[in-house]
Order: sequence, then structure tokens, then C-alpha cells
Amino acid sequence: MSSASPAPTLPVSLAANPKLSSWVKLNVEGRVAISPGKVEIGQGIVTALAQIAADELDVDIGRVEMIRASTAASPNEGVTSGSLSVQQSGRALRHACAEVRQRFLVAASERLGVDASLLDIHDGTISGPGNVRTSYWELAGDVSLDHDANAGATAKIVAKRTVAGHSVQRVDIPDKVFARPRFIHDCPLPDLLHGRVLRPDTSGAKLIALDETATRAVPGLVAIVRDGGFSGVVADSEAAAEAALKALRRGATWSAGEPLPDEADLAGFLKSQPIETTVIDTRMAATTGKPTRTLRRHYTRPYIAHASIAPSCAMAQWDGDHVHVWTHSQGVYLLRADLAIVLKLPAENIVVEHIEGAGCYGHNAADDVALDAALLANAAGGRPVRVQWSRHDEMSHAPFGAAMAIEIEADLDADNEIVGWRHAIWSNGHAARPGRAAQPALLAATEIATPYPRMISTNPPAANGGGGDRNSVPIYDLPAWTITSHRLLTMPVRTSALRTLGGQGNVFAIEALLDEIAALRGEDPIAFRLRHLRDERAKEVIRAAARRAQWKPQKKSGIGHGVGFARYKNTGAYCAAIAEIEGTDDIRVKRLTLAVDVGEAVNPDGVINQIEGGAIQATSWVLKERVRFDRTRITSTSWTDYPILTFSEVPAVDVEIIQRPEIEPVGAGEAAHGPVTAAIANAVYDCLGVRVRDLPITRDKIIAAMELAS
Repeated sequence: MSSASPAPTLPVSLAANPKLSSWVKLNVEGRVAISPGKVEIGQGIVTALAQIAADELDVDIGRVEMIRASTAASPNEGVTSGSLSVQQSGRALRHACAEVRQRFLVAASERLGVDASLLDIHDGTISGPGNVRTSYWELAGDVSLDHDANAGATAKIVAKRTVAGHSVQRVDIPDKVFARPRFIHDCPLPDLLHGRVLRPDTSGAKLIALDETATRAVPGLVAIVRDGGFSGVVADSEAAAEAALKALRRGATWSAGEPLPDEADLAGFLKSQPIETTVIDTRMAATTGKPTRTLRRHYTRPYIAHASIAPSCAMAQWDGDHVHVWTHSQGVYLLRADLAIVLKLPAENIVVEHIEGAGCYGHNAADDVALDAALLANAAGGRPVRVQWSRHDEMSHAPFGAAMAIEIEADLDADNEIVGWRHAIWSNGHAARPGRAAQPALLAATEIATPYPRMISTNPPAANGGGGDRNSVPIYDLPAWTITSHRLLTMPVRTSALRTLGGQGNVFAIEALLDEIAALRGEDPIAFRLRHLRDERAKEVIRAAARRAQWKPQKKSGIGHGVGFARYKNTGAYCAAIAEIEGTDDIRVKRLTLAVDVGEAVNPDGVINQIEGGAIQATSWVLKERVRFDRTRITSTSWTDYPILTFSEVPAVDVEIIQRPEIEPVGAGEAAHGPVTAAIANAVYDCLGVRVRDLPITRDKIIAAMELAS
């Protein structure tokens, strides 16, 4: 006797926000307003969601207006992170729109006297036999969407989708191309004032005295704000705010700071600190082959800055005991929760509204500057205050991606086959976003007169993809393994989420060692990987990348080729990368060939954009990026000290999508970083015959590896 089918359930974001009207509104003017809780951060999510809505509602995508997330009206979808926007918001919106469509068909059936099954919808017009017709717009006043979603609603089958699965023009791009104000930096409010915040150059220093005399003489000054160690200025222009801040800095006296680690021995620092140890996963072999040797390899990645092209910016305006904040935070509800704690206000007194910012994937200073703006605006007499951090601020005080030290031991038998695997990670936690703890995670909260302690970064649970341990469990079919994460309980360098969290470092380490073992065996590295994979989707992306790159070209002097592969979080997008590098004077990545499987690619062009962008960012991380510091301060506070990949250094990037419309979509934003990092490192070995296990791969690191190998 077969068991009954499980009862249908709502998608997770819709279950948390079931009211249909919070997602969809149709008006008599022929427009469809879609209000997701996820935000646009350059990943093209508003376009993909507009496609899903247009498909399920049978309207032209030009009718769809995407509403910016706001705590005043939008569904609470937490934070836009983890490559989950299409997966969470897309599924919720598809289900909600399918039910809205059905509700309008029922209303049209009653008005027209025609069975709903005989009605068609084309661009919002509902028609049936005998040329009877009505429309969404005629029925908008009669159909209430103030109802909770029904788990039994059914979305269209794949064959009936006409918009999703096809490339359409990004809805956010025209404003950016034609220089229309879209970023928060370019959207001033009426009667706007400008603010700047005073912070120390020395890490951990506290403000102990402040002479305000010279600052008060600056023309255009509106207010000086002081709350314990937090201090800033409000002025009537950007220039006046800068001049006032400069004068205020001259009058500041700071305490001694706290020592920073030895940048030259990050691994030693990470392994010497108090830690919390977690065994992430173990696998025991049914029959254990006898190891004849053990390879022990050590890998590191440095602290990495977000290095957003525009520094963080926010605006705030008080009205009595209510405050409105405009921000490019990736989590408006989470930010509101922390603001409520610091400002000692009920959450309903705070509106946090999203406006796009010019670049960030992960937790940069967007949330910090929002609190700065709210604190300064409290002295502005009801006028709005705009606060923009400087490049120096951004590179000194924003959270960084955590440094990592990784050790892998691989037990090999007499044929150099893997019989055991041990993977250990030492790293700060990778998440200290606001709104997730009883204490706030915002910088100014640690500076005010009654300060909150600095939050020590944690790791998301393994079920959510993990943090420092992300992608540390091999996707390959190895007979036995133990995966261990050591999270630091100290944090002299502030860390939080950066794109991929620990995924980039772990994939780099795993794929580099697999390549090394394949070379020991004299086996083609792609054949070696395929032999250790059972997942057919994994195999197909590797084969697709190999075909597209014509693996493996004839060996040429000064040219190297390498491969890398991962499934992001082991549950998300599959991505394989093949790198072609030139290793004459410096390492130059000439070409990256990638294949990706995200299930249903709602907007294929958007998926390609994401994979290209991730591949280029990973190239910059691998070849150039690291936060520099001495024992007292961060020293990489400009583009000169923190170089990123330039346009002339960008490789050609070729992407193939394996389209699987029958499979629920997952995000592409973080899929490429680990595979590209590994592919470049493996290509360096193919070119030069040395393995560089410490990122970034610079000339000095290559020379050191050569000396070690000689």
C-alpha cells in the first residue's frame, strides 16, 4: 500500500510572509507592482523576479514595476546573501503570482459567465468564447489580495513559461548607463545636510578628549555630535563637512590602540588564538585501504577587503521620535533591529528603506554608516543628513573577509589512490551581520557613551552552508574523511561576510591537493575528478568546460592550464572552470572557460553576468588582493595600497550554461570564485612547475615556492 503524498507547503519566504498583497498589487492604470524582500546589489535579481512575475501573471514585463525593499511595506526576507535570492524570493513570488492569477480568473469567470478553464490571459486582458473580455485592471477594485497564500496553488509548467528561461534586458541597467540617479550616493533629499564621523587611525584606539574650538569656527558647520567615543560633524555642504572633520581631528586625543597580528605569519597567528572547535563531518570507510604515505599540505588566504567601488553611504531623517533611514544594506529588517537597540526605540518607529549602492557582495560598511547617519541626524533639527565614508574609512573600518589557514592530510595507498582525508580550518568567524543577536553588530554601537561590546564573528550553521567550513566537505567520493573547523574567539581585525565566506579558501585547498595527487599518479586532472564523482550534474559541468576549452591544449612554453570545480555549499550551483595563464614576468590570466548548472536559469544573460563577474573578482583576489597592516593599523587604505584587477588585466571569460528548466533555480553569484581560484593556482603549477599554496599568488610567493622546491 503506497503512502499518501505529502501535503503541499508554501515556499519558505512566502510561509514567513503569506499575505498576497505584500508581494503583488495590480492597479487600474495597468501596472503590476512587485514587492520582494530581497534587494538589488548588482546581481540582477529585480530582473529575474520581474520575469517570474510576468510569466505567472501573463503580462508584458514592461508593465512590472519592482518596488524597493522597505520595512514599511515589503515582506521580511531577511538578508540578500548566500546566492539565495532566486531560490527563496523567486519561488515565493512564482507561487504568489500563480495564486493571484487564479483569483482573477475566478473573478473574471463570475463577471463574464464563462467557466474559468475556458479563459485565457494575454498581457493582463482576460478573454473567452464569444469574444467576451475583461482585464486585471477592470477587476482590480473587486479582487482583494489581502489573503494568505494557499499552499495548493499551482505555478505554470515549464513548457508554458514564455519569459523565464530567456535573456531579457536588465531593468536596472538603463539608469546606470545613462547616468540617471539610482545609487544612494546620487539621490539627495530636499534640504539635505552632510555628515562626517571621526574615527582613529590606530586599531582599537578610544577617543579620550576632544577640543572643539577650531571646528566651531568652520563656516557652514551646523552641529558637532559627541556621544562618548563617537563624534562627528553636520554641515551644510560636503566641503564644509570635510573641513569641519579635519579641524575636529586636530583636536582629538586618542588612547593607545590594540596590537594587530603579524601580517607575515597569519597562519601562526590564527593557530595560536583561543578557538571553538567543531567537527563538521566524518565518514568512515567500510574497508580501509592501507596508507603507504601521507601528504600534508598547508594553504592560506589573507584578509580581503570588500573594496566597493563607491564608499558606503546612508541618509537619515528624524521626525520627533521616529526616524527614516535610506541605506544600501542587504538586510533592511535586520538593520532596523540593531538600530532599535542602539537608538532605544520600538522597531515600528524606524523605517529602513533600500536604495542601491555602487557595489558590495557581503557585509561591508553599509549598515555601519546607516547608524552613523541616524546618530548625526538627531542633531539636525528634523533635516535629513547624508553621511558618506571616505575611501580611507572604508578600507580601515569596514569588516573584512576572514583570513584562513587550512591544513589537509591525504592518506595514499601504494597506487597513490586516496584512502583517507583530514581537513582542518583555522579562521575568524565569517558572519557578524546586524539583527542576529541580542547585541548590535554596528561599529558606532561600540563607540557611544554606553557602548556595546564588539561582536565576535560566528559561522552560520552547516545546514545553511556554514562559514569558515563552507565547501570543506568534499563533494568527491572519497572513502573516509574528517572535517574540523577551529573558529577564533578573538578578533583584532574586524571580520564578517564576504562573497563565498570560507568557500573560496576551502575549494582552493581541496582542488589544489587533488591536482597534486593526480600529477603524482600521472593521471589527467579532469579524468581524476570524474573518476571520483557520482553526481552526473557535477560530471556534466566538468565535461562541458573541458569541451569548450578544448582540454588540454598542446603544451607551450610560458603558458599553463588548470581546472577547478565545486558545487557551491555542496547544495547550490555547479561550476567548473578552466584557466589559461601566462607566466613570464608576472602571472597573467588570459582566458577563463566556465560551465555552470543553476537548474532553471531564469535569465540566462543574468546568470552569465554573475559568473563572469565572480570569475573576474576571483582573479583579482588570487593575483592581487590582501589587506595590509603593521602591528598598530591597517595600511592598505587606498587603491595604491590595495590594488585590484585593472581593465587591462581582465581575462577573456567564456561561460556555458547547462539549462535545466525542470529543476528549481539556485543562485549563481558565488559559484565561480572557488573553482576559478583553484584553476588559476593549478595553471600556475602547469606553467612553472611549482605549487603556490598561499594567496595571493604574487611574484614573491612564486619565488619563495621555487626556493622551497629546490
